[in-house]
Amino acid sequence: MTENVKINRGLKGIYFERSGVSHIDGAKGELSYRGYSIHDLATQSTFEEVCYLLIHGELPTEAELTAFDAALKAARELPEQVYDIIRATKDGHPMDVLRTAVSALAALEENSQKVGHDAFLANGLRLTSQVPMIIAAHENIRNGREPVPADKTLSHAANWLWMLKGEKPSEDAARLADVDFILHAEHGANASSFAARVTVGTEANLHGGIVTALATLAGPAHGGAAEDVMKMVHEIGKPENAADYVKAKRKNREAVTGFGHRVYRAEDPRARHMRDGVKKLGEEMGAPEWYEILQGVVDAMKPYARHGLNVNVDFYSGVIYQLHGIPMDLYVPIFAIGRMPGWIIQCMDQQDSNILIRPLTLYNGPDMRAYTPMAERG
Repeated sequence: MTENVKINRGLKGIYFERSGVSHIDGAKGELSYRGYSIHDLATQSTFEEVCYLLIHGELPTEAELTAFDAALKAARELPEQVYDIIRATKDGHPMDVLRTAVSALAALEENSQKVGHDAFLANGLRLTSQVPMIIAAHENIRNGREPVPADKTLSHAANWLWMLKGEKPSEDAARLADVDFILHAEHGANASSFAARVTVGTEANLHGGIVTALATLAGPAHGGAAEDVMKMVHEIGKPENAADYVKAKRKNREAVTGFGHRVYRAEDPRARHMRDGVKKLGEEMGAPEWYEILQGVVDAMKPYARHGLNVNVDFYSGVIYQLHGIPMDLYVPIFAIGRMPGWIIQCMDQQDSNILIRPLTLYNGPDMRAYTPMAERG
């Protein structure tokens, strides 16, 4: 019987559930949220509106968006104990500090243990606002500064940059951060979203699911691409070195960071929006060489596009963060800020029609054998 079992390692190609949230066509390089093209959302929408769309299923009316935005802004509060925890763990990696702080919120906030659609929605909105607060507070505390209080008059993206740097961002900088969050907001059954659903499938609360997602995202195979690209850019150094760098990597059969994707065979549809942002921001800040290095790598990798090695969204994200002076160990936490609505709706969908996620493993160990007493062992 077991010889007919087909093993799909990594669950590759396996559909475990239906979802009306996001659609990915890897062959065509297309992505949509609730039926809306990522290109339309990236150029015309805002992160707050995309959050509403993902969670509620439809674009909001003006009144609905105003109320939703007000709820997000009202949630820009953290218990004082969370700041104490951040101070106690300030020397840790930002993802470990973030995960620990979110876990603490589950114990500190009265309604965090509630489950159900309405509870997940309320807790999700609060966490969406709290996650960037935690990351920014940690960055300030570990550098000997006091946390910057949230500004409830700013947008989600602008407030993040304000809390991080203590200065109001330009309109262009805030918009680029907003687009970054939109592009990362949701991406189907990726590792962290699937892990969150496994947790919620046990009837755990939303905070438990988000802690699981954060722990999964922290792994470099999932969330580390932007940081790795920036390391590559520093290694290349100059645009004219890009072609030789790629040639040496391919000769040694080594991967070139930022190319290829588990789902996309064509170019990641999110990449073009980050590419435009890098070019413009680099020119504004007098550092166009970062974009030129990236494009040098893209040009050198063109012969491999037919093998599915196309540029992905994280290829450009790291340089944007670098131009803002953001430390590399914050790149993955920034990913988490954007992915919050995706995690929330995945957890809500799992909870609304719950079933315990429990796949099988095919045993390939020893046949049944007799137990050997200690005195008789070798």
